[in-house]
Amino acid sequence: MAGSGTAHLRAPEEVLLRVENLVVEFKAGRKGVVSAVSNISFDVAEGETLGLVGESGCGKSTTGKAVMQLPPPTKGSVRLDGVELTDLKGEALRQARPGFQMIFQDPISSLNPRRNVSEIIQEPLNVWKVGSEEERRAKVLELLGAVGIDPDAAASRKPFEFSGGQCQRISIARAVITDPRLIICDEPVSALDVSVQAQILNLLEDMKERYRLTMVFVAHDLAVVKNVSDRVAVMYLGKMCEIGPPDTMYRAPAHPYTAALLAAIPLPDPSVDPGATQHLGGELPSPLDPPSGCRFRTRCPRAHEVCAQSEPQMQKVGDGHYVACHAPLVTPVAAPGVH
Repeated sequence: MAGSGTAHLRAPEEVLLRVENLVVEFKAGRKGVVSAVSNISFDVAEGETLGLVGESGCGKSTTGKAVMQLPPPTKGSVRLDGVELTDLKGEALRQARPGFQMIFQDPISSLNPRRNVSEIIQEPLNVWKVGSEEERRAKVLELLGAVGIDPDAAASRKPFEFSGGQCQRISIARAVITDPRLIICDEPVSALDVSVQAQILNLLEDMKERYRLTMVFVAHDLAVVKNVSDRVAVMYLGKMCEIGPPDTMYRAPAHPYTAALLAAIPLPDPSVDPGATQHLGGELPSPLDPPSGCRFRTRCPRAHEVCAQSEPQMQKVGDGHYVACHAPLVTPVAAPGVH
């Protein structure tokens, strides 16, 4: 069930990114308001990858863009290395932007079609006047090689001459060239073939280790997220449901929604009947008029009266494992002194 709370947050000095009570709202018509993200909190330690997952429309991409201040959130705190990004405006925000970059979902449309690959990757260095012209070109060639693109063959060509997977490699090189502390990956493999997805995921892992990156990996596929994440956070209709280590969550999910997402992952076994698995039913409620209390209660097989009356808060169910649910699948860990 989807709820709020900050019990799962670590001490500020232990993390690079700390997002607290984030709210993103958009106007809809004259009086309507879409609550895309409603009071969620999470953090990411330096060198860590947080997987942010959920159904389409749950607010995960909006969360990533709010961290990037594209646009700034309606309410809440976004602190990167101790700096409150929501307080930065104009030139101050512009000066901070090289430290946090984004890899977009559609690699082809995110690249300028009028420029060649070398110009696209080098542009951030030109804007910030980093090094000499010769040093900039050398760094472009280095990054092209690092992402698996032949610099001699590709540098003078334009994006339309490359496949989707190659364009995503170019996008990764462009994001890394400013030496950012944090990269937001907004579904970077969802538009690619399965075989290419594996190549890009392996590349991201290599780049993370080589350039000491910290990442927020947004995706709707839990099978993909497990392979790249140190922690996984599950969202539903703008709320945080569960967060914890991937091995723990995949072995014993504490939230009914997480369990339903895991059950939807296809098994590569022809003897398994897909129809025998119980899948999540019902329609996703409208963010214009979300359900009272727990937002997942209208589709939850474990919902009862309290779910409609009060919103669940994050509670501990294991080592680093937290869930926002009135009826979790795993017994909560009692707080010290509570029996």
